[in-house]
Amino acid sequence: MIGLIDCNNFYASCERVFNPKLEGKPIGILSNNDGCVIARSNELKPLVPMGMPAYKIEPKIRRKIKLLSSNYELYGDMSERVFDTVRHYTADIEPYSIDEAFIQLTGFTNVTTHCKNLRAVVKRDTGIPVSIGIGHTHTLAKLANHIAKKQPIHQGVYCLPDDPNLLDNILKTFPIDEIWGVGRRIAQKLQNLGITTALDLRRANLKQIKQQFSVVLERTILELNGISCIELDDLSTPKKNIMTSRSFGQLTGELFDLQEAIRIHASRGAEKLRQQKSVANAVLVFLKTNHFRQDLAQYNPSIVVPLSSPTDDSRLIIHAAQKGLQTIYKKGFMFMKSGVMLLDLKAKDNYCQSDLFITEQSIILQHKNDQLMKTIDLINQKMGKNTISLGGTRKAAPWQIKRELLSKRYTTRWNELPLVR
Repeated sequence: MIGLIDCNNFYASCERVFNPKLEGKPIGILSNNDGCVIARSNELKPLVPMGMPAYKIEPKIRRKIKLLSSNYELYGDMSERVFDTVRHYTADIEPYSIDEAFIQLTGFTNVTTHCKNLRAVVKRDTGIPVSIGIGHTHTLAKLANHIAKKQPIHQGVYCLPDDPNLLDNILKTFPIDEIWGVGRRIAQKLQNLGITTALDLRRANLKQIKQQFSVVLERTILELNGISCIELDDLSTPKKNIMTSRSFGQLTGELFDLQEAIRIHASRGAEKLRQQKSVANAVLVFLKTNHFRQDLAQYNPSIVVPLSSPTDDSRLIIHAAQKGLQTIYKKGFMFMKSGVMLLDLKAKDNYCQSDLFITEQSIILQHKNDQLMKTIDLINQKMGKNTISLGGTRKAAPWQIKRELLSKRYTTRWNELPLVR
């Protein structure tokens, strides 16, 4: 059996853990630069639609609700706390997103009771309410979680029945576009074929589906029939490219500002690269002006900078990114966004760079570089993001994203510490 743990209204719940006054109040979390509503508590959902720009919310509604800037450091920390708690009570856990994780439940005599106890422990130890769906496959666990979350009678935990008839009655209530892995375009094509519910898809002709759709949909059908086709390790397949980008809090044309932004993006991308144990062969750098501002000159350059050898070293990646920025930068343009993408990623352990002139000294140097990057990552994980940074300044810049409604720095894992030199 497989369970899916999903944190309820995760961003809003994180804010409530450290600010109990928000309990029961409509809470909205805003996107970067405090633009649009990207997360809502249950109380806010009837009042404000998802994605609404904050400035469009009517004043009479604005006075009744609480809007907050995205506090991703807090949310990431609370996500780790929830998953760390779960790890003490299950043999295998694979985080799927910041607020979801699949768990293996094989071996438990009563999975429903176990999950109810686990739900209570997570709430007690972290303050975060969760819902748990249980099924024989990942896809069925996803559907079960939807029931656990939407139907209060189940008290946050629901296990799909083994009886085929009972399961059919449940699956026919799920529209095709609510099935995990079925996107809007695929759902439309399936509806044109008369497949409108999860039950219809479960009974679909596998050969016909295989001819007209991808292998992903074929696996979904097998999973709906109780045949597990997705291993937990498959969900953490390393990315082929890594993108880090962000819109600015205000337009800027200053080279120094762009250098700082590109440095941060490249450093963060290298950190992600090491997390998935990969190396990059090239670095793409891009800048964007605001195409909505027709009164301003437009310029959206990008460049790919090859690396001399595949690497995950932040210093080499930052150097390549800055070199690319110097090449594409032009004065007279006001930029609203910058970004870095690491390209042609390979598994570090499996990648072998043949070099006729490699020496023992270069091997020792590479080992020291790996240890340095590992140490920097470890310190930043324990002491807080950017405790150690490569170059740059900690001083807040006007181009950085707006977070005027940011909640306090509640957690202890990412304090605002002085720069370590």
